[in-house]
Amino acid sequence: MSKHIILTLDGPAGVGKTTMAQKLADYLKIAYLDTGAMFRGIAYLLGKEALHYPDTILQAKLLEFKFDLKKDSKDNKFVLSLNNRKLGPEIRTEEVGMLASALATKGVVREFLKQAQREIGKRFSLVAEGRDMGTVVFKDASLKFFLDATPEERARRRLAQLKMQGIEVDYKKILEQVIARDRQDRTRKIAPLCPAQDAIIIDTTDLSLEDVFKALKKYLSDFGLTA
Repeated sequence: MSKHIILTLDGPAGVGKTTMAQKLADYLKIAYLDTGAMFRGIAYLLGKEALHYPDTILQAKLLEFKFDLKKDSKDNKFVLSLNNRKLGPEIRTEEVGMLASALATKGVVREFLKQAQREIGKRFSLVAEGRDMGTVVFKDASLKFFLDATPEERARRRLAQLKMQGIEVDYKKILEQVIARDRQDRTRKIAPLCPAQDAIIIDTTDLSLEDVFKALKKYLSDFGLTA
């Protein structure tokens, strides 16, 4: 890939953004930027008390964080690090996700991460995955996608994922969390979750992962972006 490009892939929680963004990055041989992990990493390290910090204190604490993309020596893929430490499964719990979403309503947090994401985007061709990549962070992205699916389907996917990990969780509880997260993300005053005006919207409710990836690759080809 000779041209510096940025692809954005937005959508609600549990829609398969992470899987598709990783596959797109691998296909195009460019970096994958998990911006949700950036919010989660900050939430995990700050803890629930951060919700009550005044902006001045929160801003000071954010200055202690440094994100970067580095190539892993084992598989030669880019890995997101926070303060030189790789982010792991500890940030993937529902509780951390809800805290990250709540912190995302704070202007100082969003501004800090927007600047961090843009700085990374200046250095790498990448697929940026999150909730406002195409609407706020990378408005001039080469190509923008928005994946969606019904809350019920996203809850079923999350349940299946957890079961594969040996974690037993009630479907009703997961669905309630998905709906609550949607409400929180779509109605927040700052950068509410919505497709960019020039985004390609793909409803994945009745599509397999393979079908979604085929659709994404077709759009890439239509825009002259191929491996």
